[in-house]
Formats: sequence, structure tokens, C-alpha cells
Amino acid sequence: MNIAIIGTGNVGGTLAKKWASAGHKVHLGVRDVNDFKGKEELLVNGITAHSIKEAVNQSEVILLATPAVHAIGVAQSLGDTNGKIIIDSMNIVMKNGPEGYSNTSDAILDNTQTSDVVKCFNTTGFNNMNNPMYDGTSIDLFVAGDSAKGKEVAATLAKDAGFAECYDVGGNDKFELMEQFAWFWINLAGYQGLGREIGFKLLRR
Repeated sequence: MNIAIIGTGNVGGTLAKKWASAGHKVHLGVRDVNDFKGKEELLVNGITAHSIKEAVNQSEVILLATPAVHAIGVAQSLGDTNGKIIIDSMNIVMKNGPEGYSNTSDAILDNTQTSDVVKCFNTTGFNNMNNPMYDGTSIDLFVAGDSAKGKEVAATLAKDAGFAECYDVGGNDKFELMEQFAWFWINLAGYQGLGREIGFKLLRR
């Protein structure tokens, strides 16, 4: 796949390297191709840097991994998103999010041309994206959204990043639930003192 990643911080940078290693073509969308976070370590395995609109134009799939407060501005900066799949990995943290929205995915839907928006890669830490293995077993991810093809692509990319499964949580009405799930992980890892090296695994009997 051709994947545009907007946001080269911990999440975007980690997934860029994972997906490039899995054989995908990763196009980083940045404001300044000569100066962006992680430049030296990210331009490997064929990963390239472009303007945001250029990266989007070259890709079928877009990962948004910027601070949630910038969700509307980032969505509006993408250019033509008709026919594109957008994967939203953002969470509103401490009420710092797009004004007037309870979650970032609805803000993206309202400010782009595509209806294929799903929320995924938001319910665990970037450390687990870098290494999802616990005692020989990979942890799971979760995805929500009305877009069937968006969910299929997100699940494929989750497995390409090393996760075991990517479970379908429901439609667009579950976007806020996904952000609450992220807060559950954050609460355990930070406020309850368990640390970041924890992850979720769905078990069946």
C-alpha cells in the first residue's frame, strides 16, 4: 500500500518504520521537508518526505497522528481526500481537542471529502506499536467506523505492525468509546502506576 502519515512523533514515526519494513510505501506529510521531527531516523527503508498534500496525493491510505487539538486544521490541510481511507489514531487528552467535538474522528469526517474514516491505533502506547509481544504472544488492537473497507485496511496494517488481531468495535457511533478505551490504558499506565509496558489481549473460551 501507499500510506501517507501526517505526524512524525512517537506514534506516526513508529508506524512509519513498521509499515516500511513490512513492504509498504510510506510518504510522510510534513510542513517542511528539510526540517521535521525524526527526520534523520525516519528516512530509511524507502520512507520519503513530502508536503502534506503531496503525500496524500500519492497514497490510498492516510494515518493522522498529530495532537488532537489540531484535528480540524490537519484535516483541512490534506487536500483532495475523495476515495481515500483515513485512519485516525488521535485522542482528546485533558479536553485538548477540536472545538465542538467529543472525538477527533467526527471532526475529520466534517472537514474532509471522504466517508472512509476509521479510528484505530489509538488504544495503546507507541511502545506497544514498536514491540507488541508479551511473553511470546502479541497483544490486540481495535477499530471503529462505518467504513468496511477502512476497517479491513486498518486490520491488515495492525497485523503488519505485529499485532495479533484487530477487533471491530462498531460504527462511527463508537468513536467516543474508542477514545474512552484509550483513557483506560492511560489511567492504568500512568495514574495507577502500572507503567507503559502493559497491553490488552482478548481471550475467548
